[in-house]
Amino acid sequence: MSRCEPGESVGAFLCQAGQVLRAAAVEVPRLEARLLLSHAMGCRQEDLLRDPRAPVPAPAQAVFREILAARARNVPMAYLLGHEGFWTLDLLSTPATLIPRGDTETLVEAALAAFPDRAAVSRVLDLGTGTGALLLAVLSECPGAFGIGVDRSPEAAALARANAVRNGLADRVAVLAGDWAAALEGRFDLILSNPPYIETAAIPGLMPEVALHEPALALDGGPDGLDAYRALAVAIPRLLAPRGRAVLELGQGQQPAVEALMREAGLRSLECRPDLGQIPRALVLGPDQEKG
Repeated sequence: MSRCEPGESVGAFLCQAGQVLRAAAVEVPRLEARLLLSHAMGCRQEDLLRDPRAPVPAPAQAVFREILAARARNVPMAYLLGHEGFWTLDLLSTPATLIPRGDTETLVEAALAAFPDRAAVSRVLDLGTGTGALLLAVLSECPGAFGIGVDRSPEAAALARANAVRNGLADRVAVLAGDWAAALEGRFDLILSNPPYIETAAIPGLMPEVALHEPALALDGGPDGLDAYRALAVAIPRLLAPRGRAVLELGQGQQPAVEALMREAGLRSLECRPDLGQIPRALVLGPDQEKG
């Protein structure tokens, strides 16, 4: 491995940062080094590459060293940069919530496929909304719909509200801090949820970015990973419109158990859509006996 030249230029900082991140077993150290430095300097990655000999201002050096050290401790990039892309949105991301993931976009695809006529969606509910990713993505595609997001964490609920504002959807969203659907009445055309579904004992074995830094409240699904689904099986039949659809995210291998819980609650499985890794990810449910 070639050694980096000392100095305070963009090129020197990127080279040194790449070595630090490589030693920390980061998968794409050069890319992440560029992302961190461009964030610290308030510029685009292309600007860094245009002139590697350009000096890095002293204030940016201090910020960069701080976030580089945090990334080497496995703090997720989304928390360091403060935002993450999801669907067509750019979402604020903090340690109060899980980081939106590409696999979860499968739920948006499944929800939209269930309603080819977007005008048929007028009321949307997102249980365990986190950043608001699912709710806001669906509302961005269904311009006539109004949505409610619920999260047990007041900090997460505040973040979802901020993301609604950030993405121009605040006038069509209400976000509540509460225990699942306990305070809700009425019926919803579409119910979404990416609930906690990791078995408690499995959490320490997750990748360090997740196990050490993402909120346990949003990960821990209880001893068998199904506690949240049991709560959803009680709430969804009461709140789902007669011809409505619910779309739930699943963990690997959970499809049979979750389908059984929902079947006992009077819901039928209509589809289980795989993610890009071909893992069954988005379970689409409807009332066992549709009316109307």
